[in-house]
Amino acid sequence: MNHIDFIASSAATAVKALYGTEPCPCLIQTQPTRKEFEGDVTLVVFPLLKTSRKAPEATAEEIGHWLKENVAQIAGYNVVKGFLNIKLSGSYWAEVLSSIAADPDFGQLPSTGKTVMVEFSSPNTNKPLHLGHIRNNLLGWSISQLLKACGHNVMRVNLVNDRGIHICKSMLAWLKCGNGVTPESSGMKGDHLVGDFYVKFNDLFKAEVKELVAGGMSEEDAEKNAPILKEAQAMLVKWEQGDPEVVGLWRRMNGWVYEGFDQTYGSLGISFDRTYYESQTYKGGKALVEDGLSRGIFFRKEDGSVWCDLTGDGLDQKLLLRGDGTSVYMTQDLGTARQRFEEYNLDEMIYVVGNEQNYHFQVLKLILGKLGFDWADSIYHMSYGMVELPEGKMKSREGTVVDADDLVGKMYNTAKETSLELGKLEGMDESEQDSLFRMLSMGAMKYFILKVDPKKTMLFDPKESIDFNGNTGPFIQYTHARIQSILRKAEGLEKVAGKAELLPKEESVIALLASYPEKVREAGAAHSPALIANFAYDLAKEFNQYYHDTQIIREEDAAVRSQRLVLSGTVARTLRHAMNILGIELPDRM
Repeated sequence: MNHIDFIASSAATAVKALYGTEPCPCLIQTQPTRKEFEGDVTLVVFPLLKTSRKAPEATAEEIGHWLKENVAQIAGYNVVKGFLNIKLSGSYWAEVLSSIAADPDFGQLPSTGKTVMVEFSSPNTNKPLHLGHIRNNLLGWSISQLLKACGHNVMRVNLVNDRGIHICKSMLAWLKCGNGVTPESSGMKGDHLVGDFYVKFNDLFKAEVKELVAGGMSEEDAEKNAPILKEAQAMLVKWEQGDPEVVGLWRRMNGWVYEGFDQTYGSLGISFDRTYYESQTYKGGKALVEDGLSRGIFFRKEDGSVWCDLTGDGLDQKLLLRGDGTSVYMTQDLGTARQRFEEYNLDEMIYVVGNEQNYHFQVLKLILGKLGFDWADSIYHMSYGMVELPEGKMKSREGTVVDADDLVGKMYNTAKETSLELGKLEGMDESEQDSLFRMLSMGAMKYFILKVDPKKTMLFDPKESIDFNGNTGPFIQYTHARIQSILRKAEGLEKVAGKAELLPKEESVIALLASYPEKVREAGAAHSPALIANFAYDLAKEFNQYYHDTQIIREEDAAVRSQRLVLSGTVARTLRHAMNILGIELPDRM
């Protein structure tokens, strides 16, 4: 039980003793005391006035006096209008610290028995991963870690969009302009090479559209009838029909991309429990569509395309199969969802996908419900905002994206430059320095992205993210390294068991520590790693203020020193747990 719950329970006991009535839990409203007032927990007494039949100040005074006289852990109280500010005793906080320090799993909530699948990344195999994918991957990984900390059994999965018209565009441009180039012959990562041909297709397409418009065709008709687009559409039909030549080229170019993706995932510290491929799941979706068609849930238009009418649900008609029989994203998502729920008996399926797909997932749930799947409501779209750079938005087809590999390299160089400027590399060999630069660069990038509410569009500034001061990953990493340095220096000192008198700042650090499990629960319910990121920053900041004002190693009283070392070690361990949820490593030396 944390201190907020402890006061709530004690207050309920006080109300029953004073007024002879067991209060409804909804009437016991507690919150951390605001910093401008003395106290640890504040009881709001207004909801209790009907029970006490007295004025707010009198009610607060009576409850405060009863608590002070009857609960040993309460050291004092003060009343501000209808608010009772309660001060807990130093002995209470010492017990809390001992309890936290003795719990190796502090922050890990009990098992719920629920199985949750988190799908994230979901790249297309026509381009390398970019900055937008980085936010997706970091959110997906962190939400998975967060839900594990909440006690769920979690599966991390990737759905690779390895088929469709976009893939055919890269393939066709390679056939027309590639001259047999490969990653080996070009010295390029495979995903970069294929991405270049996606951009090349767009260049060729624009040129053809321009020529058609010059010949008198409207721009809209030109974009529909450009010969190269027709060729790409014909290639997609051939692929779905299993044409050996098209499938062979598809396998070869996708293979190049997968090797490139694996390198990028490795640098980000991302892995998956299972990878699905759209090329293997879309057929299950087509079968579902045919079944829905036979049951009158869907309808076929004159051109042979299949649709679901959602106008009765306040939406529009949704395409499920094109007139040529080829499938769309919705087709494979239907099939993949059924496959996953049947294979793993999921309690929840979370899709980490940008907010531009809000409509898609609204439709997905509706259609699955119409098909009769009772688990349709167990689907949750973890919608997040786009990430932009100071120079603006990115466009893949125009080749103006910020490549993930380039950004990782830039972050590494920035971490190296900053560390060299600050002179934080004393006694480290080249290998240790390299490890530190990678840890700092990834910590900076991950923290800067994850500290922002996922629903918000964010601006990513690499230079700002690597700052060793303020609300940044390196600041928290440096705090952890500082604590480890303290603990190393204390290894030969006498350790004395027992509880010494606590300083006010120590009590506030312990109170923050004690709130961590509830913060994990709150963050899990909100699917928001940002709450964990900002908790870690608050804890690091609070400890640094304490460290600045307090003797730890040089404290002469062995019992006091021992208790301060326990507090320091407990802060470090809690920071590790919190930052592990974010996928961030903390160095022992800096």
